[in-house]
Amino acid sequence: MRAGVRLAFVSVLLTTVVLLLFVGTARAQDIDCMECHEDVVFDSPAHPDVACHECHTNVGPEHEDADLEPLTDEESCVNCHSRTLREIGRSVHKGEAACGDCHGDPHQIHEVAHLHSATSAANQIQTCGGCHDTEEMPLELYVTSEHGRAVLLSGLASAPGCSDCHGAHRILATDNDRAPTARANSPEMCGDCHALLFDEWQTMSAHGLVWQENEEAPVCTHCHASHDVVDPTTAASRIASPDNCGGCHEEYLSTFRDSFHGKATNLGMSTVAVCADCHTSHKNLPADDPRSSVHPDNLVATCGTCHDDVTPNFASFQPHNDPTNPDDHYGVYIVWLFMTSLLIGVFAFFGIHDLLWLQRSWVGLKRGEFDAEMATTSGKWVRRFNRTNVRTHAVIITTFLVLALTGLPLKFDSAPWAQTLMSMLGGIDMARALHRIAAIGTFGYMLFHVGNVAWRWIVKREEGMFWGPNSMTPQPKDVKDFVANIKYFLYLGERPQGDRWTYFEKFDYLAVFWGVAIIGVSGLALWLPGLFTTWLPGWTLNAAHVIHSDEALLATGFIFIFHFFHSHLRPESFPMDTVIFTGKMPLERFMHDRPLEYQRLVDSGELEDYMVKPPTAAQLRRAHFWGGLALVIGIALAIGIIWALLSH
Repeated sequence: MRAGVRLAFVSVLLTTVVLLLFVGTARAQDIDCMECHEDVVFDSPAHPDVACHECHTNVGPEHEDADLEPLTDEESCVNCHSRTLREIGRSVHKGEAACGDCHGDPHQIHEVAHLHSATSAANQIQTCGGCHDTEEMPLELYVTSEHGRAVLLSGLASAPGCSDCHGAHRILATDNDRAPTARANSPEMCGDCHALLFDEWQTMSAHGLVWQENEEAPVCTHCHASHDVVDPTTAASRIASPDNCGGCHEEYLSTFRDSFHGKATNLGMSTVAVCADCHTSHKNLPADDPRSSVHPDNLVATCGTCHDDVTPNFASFQPHNDPTNPDDHYGVYIVWLFMTSLLIGVFAFFGIHDLLWLQRSWVGLKRGEFDAEMATTSGKWVRRFNRTNVRTHAVIITTFLVLALTGLPLKFDSAPWAQTLMSMLGGIDMARALHRIAAIGTFGYMLFHVGNVAWRWIVKREEGMFWGPNSMTPQPKDVKDFVANIKYFLYLGERPQGDRWTYFEKFDYLAVFWGVAIIGVSGLALWLPGLFTTWLPGWTLNAAHVIHSDEALLATGFIFIFHFFHSHLRPESFPMDTVIFTGKMPLERFMHDRPLEYQRLVDSGELEDYMVKPPTAAQLRRAHFWGGLALVIGIALAIGIIWALLSH
C-alpha cells in the first residue's frame, strides 16, 4: 500500500515538473517573441492564457533568417476552433471572409458577449456592414429600423443583431431552405424573440395556419420587412400598410382605396382604419370563422373601436363594396348606374349645348351683334337683384367653394394635386371640419330661402311665384326657347327673346335644390352613420357614398364649367358679369338680354321703380376682386377635375 502511495506521489511530482518546464519554456518563448515584436500589443480577453506559438504553429525557437509564409486565420485557429471552421466551410462566407474579418485583430479579440467585441450586438452593424453595405441592401435600413434603434439609441444589448437572424458561423443564403431567414423558417426565427405573437399567429391567423401546412403564405418578413423593420403603430407604417397587404390582396386594395378609409389614408390620415384595424394583424381569420374580428357576430365590437353608437345595421356596411359590380350588391349597383347615367347625361347635354353656344357667340362677337348690349352710353342702371339676393348668393359662393376645396381632394385622392391642396388646407382633419361647417352653412341658406319663399307666398300673398314670367317653374315657353336657341346656334333662326329667367337659369336654380337635398342627406348619413342606421340597412351607407361622391362631381363640374360659362365666360360677358355682386346691370344690356321683361315693365309703368344709381367704383372693385377670386378658384378646380379624370 505504501509502495503504491509512493508511486502515485512520484508520478504526480514528475507530471508537475514536466508541466512547469513546458509552461516555463512557453513563457520564455513568449518573452523572446516580445523582444523582437514589441510593437505587437497582445491584449485579448478571449485568449488570456494562449501562448504565441499556439497560434503561430509554423514558428520555431530560431526563425530570424527563416523564410516563413504567414499562416491564414483558419490555419491559426483550427487547433482550438475546428468545429467552427467546419461550420464556416458550409456557409456563404467560405472563401470570402476570414476569422479576423469579423472578430478583429487576433491579438485583441474579446469574448463575443463583451460589449467591446467586434461581434457584439452594437458592433456587428459596422462589422457586417463593412462588406454588406450595398446599394441593394444599404446598412442604413437596419440602422434606422426598430432593431437598430433598439441597439444604438436604447442601448439594448439583447436587441437582435445580424447574427441573431442570420446565425454566427453557419450563415446560409436566404434562398437556402435550411437558412433561418428562409421564408418557411423565418416565423420561428422571429418567434425566438416574439414568442407570444408567434404563438398567436400560427394558431389564430389564416396566414399562420396555411404556413403550418407547408404551403405558400405571408410570413413575418412579408409584412414587417427584413432589415428595415419599423414600428407598426407609427403614422408612416399605418399609411403604408394597405399597399403592403394589397401586394397579395389586390382586389381588396382597389375597393379599400375607393372607400373613405382608403382615400383618407392615401392623403396622410394615419388615425383612420387600415387593414389590421379591422382584420387584426396576427389573428386575421376568415370572416366565416366565429373567432374572426370580421365575423358578423363580432362586427359591432370591431367597428365600435373607432365609431360610437354602432348598430347591427351599421356593422353590415360593406367596406369593400364595388358599386360597379351588380353581384356585390344590386341595390348599390342600381344607385351607381343611375348617378353615372345622370352625370354623363347632364355633362353630355350641356357640353354640346355650350360648345354650340360658344362658337355662335364668337361669330356674333365678330359680327358686332352684341355691340348694343355691351355699349352703356346712357349711364342708366337697372336693379335686377335685391340686397337679400346678393347676400344669399355670396353665402352660396363661399360655402360651395369651401365644400369643393375640401371635398374634391378626397374624391380624387390619387391625383397629383390632391395631397398638395389637402396640406394647404391644414390636413384632412381640418378639411373635414371646414367641410362640415360649410355643409351647415348650406343647409342654413337653403332653409332661409325656403322660409323666405313661404313668407312671400303665404303671408305677403305674392302672385306669380309658381307660374308666369317671374316664376322659376319650368314652363312651355322654356321648351320653345331651348329649341329656338339651338336653331340660333346653328344659324337657322333668331335668338329667342329673353324674359326674367331663361331655361338654363332655371336649371341652375332647381339644380341647387336637387343638389342640396341629394348631397346634403347623403352627406349627413356619412357624417352620422349610427343615427341613420338605426332604421336603415347598412348598404344604404354604401349607396350614400356613391350618391355623395357622384353628385358632388356633378355639382362642382356643372358650376365651374357650365354655370361659369353661362354667366361669366361666354364672349359677350367675358371676363365677368358683376350683376350678382352689385345687384345692378346697365339698361342697354337689360333691354338686349331681357326684352320681354323690359317691355312688361314699360307697359306696366314699373320701370322707373327698378332704375337705380350706377355702382360706385369701390363696389365694382370689390365685385371684380371677390368675383374674380371665385372664378379663379373654380376654374382651377375644374382643371383639377379634368386632370384627375384623365389620369385615373
